[in-house]
Amino acid sequence: MFGNERILGLDIGANTLKVGEFEVTKGQALRLTNFNYADLGLDPEHEENRKALLVATIRNMLKEKGIKHGKVIFSVSGQSVFTRFVKLPPVDESKVVQIIQYEAQQNVPFPINEVVWDYQLVGTNAQGELEVVLLAIKSNIIEELQEGVDSVGLRTTKVDVAPMALYNAMRYNYGDLEGCTVMLDIGARTTNLLFIEKNKIFSRSIPIAGNAISQSVAAEFNIPFNEAEQLKRRVGFVALGGAYEEPEDQAQARVSKIIRNVMTRLHAEVARSVNFYRTQQGGGAPARVFLSGGSSIIPYTDRFFHEKLQVQTEYFNPFRNIEIAPDISKEDLSKCAHFFGEVVGLGLRQLTECPIEVNLLPTTLKSQRQGEQKRPYLAGVAACLLLLPLTWWGYEARIAGLRAQELDAVKTQAQDLDHTKRQIEDEIARIAEIKGKADGITGLVGQRTAWASLLHDINLRQVANLWIVSLSPQTSADNTPAATKRRLSPGNPTAAPANESGAPANAILTIRIAGEGLHSFQNPARDLEAVEQLANNLRQSPFFDKAGVDIVEPPPAMTEKEIFTFVLRARLATPIKM
Repeated sequence: MFGNERILGLDIGANTLKVGEFEVTKGQALRLTNFNYADLGLDPEHEENRKALLVATIRNMLKEKGIKHGKVIFSVSGQSVFTRFVKLPPVDESKVVQIIQYEAQQNVPFPINEVVWDYQLVGTNAQGELEVVLLAIKSNIIEELQEGVDSVGLRTTKVDVAPMALYNAMRYNYGDLEGCTVMLDIGARTTNLLFIEKNKIFSRSIPIAGNAISQSVAAEFNIPFNEAEQLKRRVGFVALGGAYEEPEDQAQARVSKIIRNVMTRLHAEVARSVNFYRTQQGGGAPARVFLSGGSSIIPYTDRFFHEKLQVQTEYFNPFRNIEIAPDISKEDLSKCAHFFGEVVGLGLRQLTECPIEVNLLPTTLKSQRQGEQKRPYLAGVAACLLLLPLTWWGYEARIAGLRAQELDAVKTQAQDLDHTKRQIEDEIARIAEIKGKADGITGLVGQRTAWASLLHDINLRQVANLWIVSLSPQTSADNTPAATKRRLSPGNPTAAPANESGAPANAILTIRIAGEGLHSFQNPARDLEAVEQLANNLRQSPFFDKAGVDIVEPPPAMTEKEIFTFVLRARLATPIKM
């Protein structure tokens, strides 16, 4: 992860898109090298063209700042994700996954095969119960988002959830705080409320945010939503109330009162959530409040919640412990820092181990179901097989008395049965043809997803302080001109060569894995141990032959460099056709 490797984080909000480009410094710090953001400008009641607008906006954001295409981790807004915090009884580690799967089926309000879901163990309470957060999103929603992101040339590696990414950014930048911290992330459609206390986390999504203000302004002034949004941004502030004088501008006075009314409703929900967290989740009283999100910078918002909650209230700085590249304008960054917390959290997912690591990456292609129903044909075949013995038995029983007459009748019936048999054979042949086509399509689908599944599996088996520099697919070492000549058939000199495994020459048989690692000066033997651990992890992979994972180039026994190199060769359990 050292060097100039880029990290792209993309936060897809309800009305705003944010992208950040990061790199990892030699000191293992995260450095922001580029960023951009843009509003979708959608009316909440008219989102028919949201996907097309989303794709166009992402493309323009990247082009405007010269951000190159590549791997990306993106987050979805909390309102799209079902989030549930559950407590599990103390059980053996071997049964934890099984119990969580059961809880997911019981808690997710959709058929489990129609969602993409993940979970995270967040700690153990005083009673020894396991505290787990479950997150699920409808498959069609996440697949549409991923298709939109990938269509602009980006390659999705992980899908995070905005509140969880914000939580990771909070922990990284303010990990030294004690007591209960409340993060109030006021967005366009929803306000995400995060309670952070020691190793505890609790979140709630409140459907009161910036759009609620704009809709109220639109209704009050009888103007379109987008015009109300601009009016809110131009003159809006949270009315101070009490003995403060109203602005001379009547429109501004009306807008400020609307904003205060909406903020008052939001405060009521926040107060209700605080009470629930303290009584039902065993949490402490809030010691401080951090504000974030696009709608949090309405003037006097911090003062309003400070007066209502009677605790220290300030704006969250997601770049507190993040390096900023010299060519980035601090002034431009300060204008949008309040809603870049999620993007920073996404960048941290590629840098270090985060407290919450969930991944809602969808299955891009599903196996196609065969549409043909075979039961009627099989029933017809079975009926004919039963009918034939009965027919011949009847023929033998009657042959003695009415040989001539019955013989003609049986011949006629046999002809009928023969016709039926031919029809059945034709249907069986047609079924076989359809099955062959379906198997071919299934094979193509498998080839298309093979690399994505392989790379994802390798990523899951990474070892700390090691990183993979390159993956080089290789065909059989026997595919040399001499070997090819030996395998050419005398009767067919143009026949394709084959390797010893029987796979065609254009099949990938092995993967050359080149990597680097952080050298341990205190105990150099750990370098080889780490590489051997990675090799052992790969041997457990269903994609590789357990006996075919070798360390081709081990770490040097003696080195003064901070970084060592190594090379593994892993033979695929099943060759992949190029």
